[in-house]
This record gives sequence, structure tokens and C-alpha cells, in this order.
Amino acid sequence: MNTSARASLNRTEIFPFPLDPFQVDALDALDTGSSVVVSVPTGSGKTLVGEYAIHRAISRNRRVFYTTPLKALSNQKFRDFCELFGADQVGILTGDTSINRDASVLVMTTEIFRNMLYGTPIGQVGTSLANVEAVVLDECHYMNDSQRGTVWEESIIYCPPQMQIVALSATIANAAELTEWISQVHGPTRLIHSDFRPVPLEFHFSTVKGLFPLLNETSTRVNKRLLPKGKPRRLRREDCPTIRQTVAQLRDRDMLPAIFFIFSRRGCDSAIAQVSDYTLLTADETAELKDRVTAFVSENPSAARTNQVEPLMRGIASHHAGVLPAWKGLVEELFQDGLVKVVFATETLAAGINMPARTTVISAISKRSDNGHRLLRAAEFLQMAGRAGRRGMDEQGYVVTVQTRFEGAKDAADLALKSAEPLVSQFTPTYGMVLNLLQTHSVPQVKSLLERSFAQYAASLKLAPDKQAIAELTTDLAKLDVELAPIPVPQIEDYEKLRQRAKEERRLLKILREQAIETRQQDITQRLPKLPLGSIFYLKGKHVSVAQPLPVLLVAQLSGRGKVPYYLCLTEGNDWTVVASQDVIGVGDTAIAQTLLDMLDPPFDLPRKLGQYYPGDDLSASVAEAIPITPFSLDDAPEVVEQSDRLAAVQSQLDTHPLRQWGKPGQLVKRHNLRIQLQRRLRDRQAQYKEHQTQHWRDFSNLVKVLREFDALIEYDPTEIGQAAAAIRGDNELWLGLALMSGYLDPLGPPELAAAVYSLISEPPRPDSWTNYAPPESVLVALANLLPLRKELIKVQHRYKVALPVWLEDETLNIIGVMEQWALGVTWETLGDNCSFDEGDLVRMLRRTVDFLSQIPHVPGLSDTIRQNARRAVDLMRRFPIDVGI
Repeated sequence: MNTSARASLNRTEIFPFPLDPFQVDALDALDTGSSVVVSVPTGSGKTLVGEYAIHRAISRNRRVFYTTPLKALSNQKFRDFCELFGADQVGILTGDTSINRDASVLVMTTEIFRNMLYGTPIGQVGTSLANVEAVVLDECHYMNDSQRGTVWEESIIYCPPQMQIVALSATIANAAELTEWISQVHGPTRLIHSDFRPVPLEFHFSTVKGLFPLLNETSTRVNKRLLPKGKPRRLRREDCPTIRQTVAQLRDRDMLPAIFFIFSRRGCDSAIAQVSDYTLLTADETAELKDRVTAFVSENPSAARTNQVEPLMRGIASHHAGVLPAWKGLVEELFQDGLVKVVFATETLAAGINMPARTTVISAISKRSDNGHRLLRAAEFLQMAGRAGRRGMDEQGYVVTVQTRFEGAKDAADLALKSAEPLVSQFTPTYGMVLNLLQTHSVPQVKSLLERSFAQYAASLKLAPDKQAIAELTTDLAKLDVELAPIPVPQIEDYEKLRQRAKEERRLLKILREQAIETRQQDITQRLPKLPLGSIFYLKGKHVSVAQPLPVLLVAQLSGRGKVPYYLCLTEGNDWTVVASQDVIGVGDTAIAQTLLDMLDPPFDLPRKLGQYYPGDDLSASVAEAIPITPFSLDDAPEVVEQSDRLAAVQSQLDTHPLRQWGKPGQLVKRHNLRIQLQRRLRDRQAQYKEHQTQHWRDFSNLVKVLREFDALIEYDPTEIGQAAAAIRGDNELWLGLALMSGYLDPLGPPELAAAVYSLISEPPRPDSWTNYAPPESVLVALANLLPLRKELIKVQHRYKVALPVWLEDETLNIIGVMEQWALGVTWETLGDNCSFDEGDLVRMLRRTVDFLSQIPHVPGLSDTIRQNARRAVDLMRRFPIDVGI
């Protein structure tokens, strides 16, 4: 691909209208051979970029794959492209449909594209990819989907570099990261980003008083008029607008057609009842609508239920997973043609279906989730809001949020002003991934592929600080190693042990001293009242802050507090002081003569404030000079003397330690300890770094261990069981492969086989689900034989920390009779009357069963019997509304 491709196409002929700047940039990037990531608001015209890739491929006799996340969206694109490029140029390939699969434009689900890539070594172009120059990954932000996001990452990683990738996405916060990652794993890729909307959005807020602008004039914060005045109070139901009132507000403001998002099926259906007397169509529209609906019902008599037809004839419909897919398709067509004015829909309608409206109403900005009630995420809000504003039809799109009892205008404004969240990788290895990769790649190649995931790329960005820290720690350690290299480590360690021992000996000495003082003081306290005047005291305590014990002369005993006496003393420095017994820590062996005491004139009126000193006179000075002082020590207790000797011995070893020849021992020990600390920090950082780097490989290895336990792998080579599991698409390919290879399902006839496989691929139904059809006894016997195998797989998965479902629940067994009866030929009406499932759910259950049955004939290693029964079951079950036209 080069610039000559650009010259071969006249863009004006293809698109006879002005292109937006981002569209021009995207087309230029494609024409220069680059892949592109187009991240723009929903409804901004990003599909045009994919259409250009198709025009260019057709002009050069090349091919384009166009992938979507949903079968319904694939069907819609197929219809659109047939009309745009001609039916002979377009084909479709989904799990249950294959039309013109060699066409220049092949529409498919992203899973189908990924499965094609599985069979071809990375970097090569297999027969299924021959002559394909580009793949369009529509709705690429589905990488965020927790259940299926892995498919998009695999598609990008495995896509041959010769094929351009055209990734079309709603606005995401980390589009630059996504683009850089694709550049690394696939080839040069340009980000085409724009916040521009061709039809600008205006936000409103619905209250019982009317419809008001949600934001202020500068669209930077909530409209102050909507904020509550005075003290906030809890709203009552009557303080919030009803659906009927909000629809009336839209009708009166000429803001229809509208999609009214409600987060429950029951809410959508009850909303229709609230506007049962509204007619939103003109007479001409009513007549045209009647003809369209009559034609549809005559062609599909089982598709129309009375409770859906009557509101539809007034321009009102519901759209959710419980509605029959064929009926939803009709609603979508009528809405696009302006014959339906209000659609009450769950948020799934916002996920890619081309159904723009003048207005979108978001009935609440919070919803129930698996983890309780939560506010909508910005991406969810923007996806729904983005449906507003029909390009080429509306000058303005409207987004209306509604006052509820629990959220107000401030909450809605905060959400409206938020930016979309970043894509978060959902990449998770599965048994199918392991087995398919090992069939065409070596183990080092597989490991390399896993390291190329977007999750790994994002982790590497987050780990950049760790990587920098590891580099810095390594440098610091190298410096310390050079500095400390000549010094024997045992000398440092020995010195540090001695230093710690000296520290402990000092601690013990301090304790023994305190104990000796306490013992001495208890003895002195008993002796003091009996001591004669003229005795020598040694002071050191609470009221006497001195470094060494202070000798004083006892001059008089005074009354103190309570029964505790105070003592008037004269210091050797000729100061008078008053002390208490707790200040006396020793008593001298001598006393002064009585004649000297008689010379004193004691100041008995001295303030009795402990610890204060008052100067004496000349007379007291002569007495102070005569005070006999004898050496006094606190350390004369035997245990204190013994401990002091121990400390001195250790200190002597420190003073003569050989470490001193290398420098100051304390600094050397400090540097050595720093080195140990840095080594520990480096190990922790490296372990954390490795943990994030190898997460996917560890998951992959755990799956390999489980596969080996069940003989699906010998070392890294898939066995017959492994090859069977590799050909299956499901939540747990190993479980499904083991069940099919067990032989227990072989005796079952086609209807019974349909019942059996549904129990293996489906999670339990809602607790209130019921059916009048009993499960076939032969199926229960066959499935009972599988229970030990299931138990063992669950146990082994738990051992290796593999969290993949192993479906075969008792609750599911109670409803599998529905599958058998449909295969036996009961009518759609009869089936619906004998179970609790909504029509949409029933179709999805049956189609899922048909999808899996259709895989069985292509699984290697199975008996001819089960293959034939699976084909027959598919033939029996593929009738309206399970098998519908594109």
C-alpha cells in the first residue's frame, strides 16, 4: 500500500459531501499504508472510514473483512453494505449464517475473525485471509467487555502485519495508549481523535415543573436554577416526573423521536402502559405503519403479540432482550423510517445498533449491577447520550436526564461533564486459546504472544516507575559494593553483633541501677525521720536536677504535706533548700559537730517549695565550708558492679576491634546495613515487576497443567481430546470436549441431544423460571454419568487456580425439556405458553443450543452417530423465529 492508492480513488465521487477533518485525516492515513484507531463520539461518522477501506479494496480487486461485536449488528451491516456496494460484492459469516463467504466485503463477528486467525501461524496469511488488505474492527471499545474483550486483543495480536487494521471506537480516554500498543504488536498505526460532533448535544433535565437546561450557559456546571433552595429534603415519588409527563414534555417541545432508556425489561413494558392513550403519529404515518405491520405479521404470524402491536400502531414500542429478535428488527426499521416516535429500551440498544434519534432520555443515572446499586460510568452515559442527534436531519440533538428520588440535577450534570474512562484490558487465556496456539506455534512463540497483550503493554506503562526504581537501586547497590568490597563482611557482622550486645548490656545496667536506687530509697525513707540533725544527705531526684548526687547538710525537719516531713538543708555552695524524702538517694557516714549547728540561724520562714534554692549568709557560709564530703556512688550494689564489668568487657572488644583499621566502625556498619536494606527493596521490586510481567504466562501454564491432567496435552502437544476441545467455542472448551468425547451423549436422539448440550453450555436460569416440560429421562441418565468427571474437573481447576465455569446445574436440568420439545416440533405459541421465559430469552436459549450443535459435526474424534444427530437436531430447530433471514 502506498500513495498511488490515494490517486486511484476520487473521494468526491465516493462521498459527495464535505468530509469532517478527522475523516480526511483517517483516509490520508489509510492511503499512506498506516493502520488507524478512530476514536470519536458516537454518531460522528466513523463508519465512513470503514466504508472508504471497502471502496478502495473493491477498486483494486482486493478484499475487506468487516467485524462487529454482535450478530445483530453484523446482520445490519450486511444489509447496509448490500445496498451500498451491491449484493454480489458482500457476504456474511456468523455462527449460524454463511452467505457469499468469498465476497469482496465479508461481514462477520469478531469471534469468527479471531477463529480464522487461530488456524494460521502468526505473521502468515492463510487461505481464509488470502487477498484481504484490511480488517475493520467496529466498536473496538468492546475490548472493555469483561466476557468477550479478549477476542479483540487476540484479533489484533494475531492479525498479519500485511493487513491494515481499521479500529473504530467511541471516545476513550487512553486512545493514544491503544494506538501505540497496536503500533508495537502489528505495525505503524495512527490515532485519529476528535471531540467534534456534527450534531451538537444539548442536555436537559426533566422535573414535575417542566423541562429545563441541565447545564449553565457556559456548559461547565449544573444550571443553578435546578439546585434545591434551602435545606435539602428527601424527595417523594410525587416530586419526580412520571414517564407519561416526560414523554409529554418531549412531544410538546417537538423533541421526538426519542429513545427512552430504562434499565429493566419490566420497566420498559410498564412504561408503555403509562402512555396507553398517547398517539404520536399523523394519519398518513398511521396508514403507512399499518401497511408495514400487516405485511410483517402476515409473513411472520408467530412474531406478533397483541400487547406489542397495539402500542406500535400509536408510534410507541419497547426494545429489550426479552422481545422477539424479529420484532425488534421491525421496531428498528420503523424507528429509522420515522414511524415509531418513542422506544423504551434497555441500554443494550446503545451498544452498536444504528438507531439514532433526535432525543435520548436516560431515566436514571444509577442502575442495579452484580455488586449492588451504582452510578452509571461515564462511558455508559456517553454511549446512550451519543444516540441523540440524527446526522443530516437534526441541527441539535437532545439528551434528557430525569429527576428521581435518589439523584438530582447536580448528579446528572457531573456525569454529563465527565470524560470517558480508559479501556481496561480483559485479556484472559482460555483452554481454547491454549490448544489452538499450541497446534500452530512453539512454546516460546506462545509466550511471546502472551507478552504482546494490551494488558501487558498497560502493565509495562504502570511498571515504568518500578523499572526506574530497580535501575536506581541497582546503581546505588553497585556503588556500595565497590566501597565495601575490601572489608570482610564477617568483621562488619561481628562488630554489629558486639554493638547490639553492648546496647543490651547498657539497657540491663540501667534497669539494675533503677532497681538499686529504688531499694536504697525505700531503706532511706524509713531511716530519715530518725537521723540526727547534722547528717549528710545526697540529693538527686524529681526536685533536684543535677548531674551528680548533691551533698547537703540536714539542718532541721519541717512539717510537710500530711504526715510526710520536709527537710531544711544547707548545700556545700551555701544555699538553703527544702527537700522531700524522695529526693534523698543516700546518707553519709559522718555528721558535723553540734557546735557548728548551733552557729546557724536557720530561715524557718523559708517558702516550702521543693527544689528551690535560697542564698545563705556569711555565717552559714562558714558552716557550709565545714561540711564533710565523702565519695558517694550509686553503683556500689553488687549486681550493678557485676553488670558494669560485663559492659566494660564488651566495650573493650569494640574499642580494639579489627574493623577499626578500615575506618569508623559505626559508619561502616551503617553503610553495610544500608546495603542489606537496598538488597531487600530490590528483591521486592523485582518480584513485583516479575509478578505483573508473567501473569498471563502463569495463567497459561495453569491451564496447561489442567489439560495434562485430563490427557488433553502430552507435554505441549494436543492429544485427540485436546484437538476436540480446540475445535469448540464455549465458556469451558475442555469440559465440553470431555463431555462430547465421553460417549455418554452418543445414544441420545436429536431432540434429546439438544436438551443435553443446553445443560452443558448455560448458567442456571433465574430462580422463578419454570416449564411444564419434564426433562427427558434418557438425558438425565447420560448427564448423571458425567457428574464424576465434572466433579474431578472442578477439583483440579481449583488446585491450579483456574476459574472457568463447568456448567451442569440442577436448576438448568429442570428446564431442558424446552429444547427437546422445540426439536420435536411444538409451535412457538405452545412453547411460550408452557414456560416462563420472555420471547427474546427463549430465542437466545434456543439459538445458543443451535450454535453449539452446529459445532459438533466439525469436532474431530467424535463418533459419526453424535455428528449425525447434531446435524439433524440443527435442522429440526432452525425454523422461525430461531432461524430468520438477514
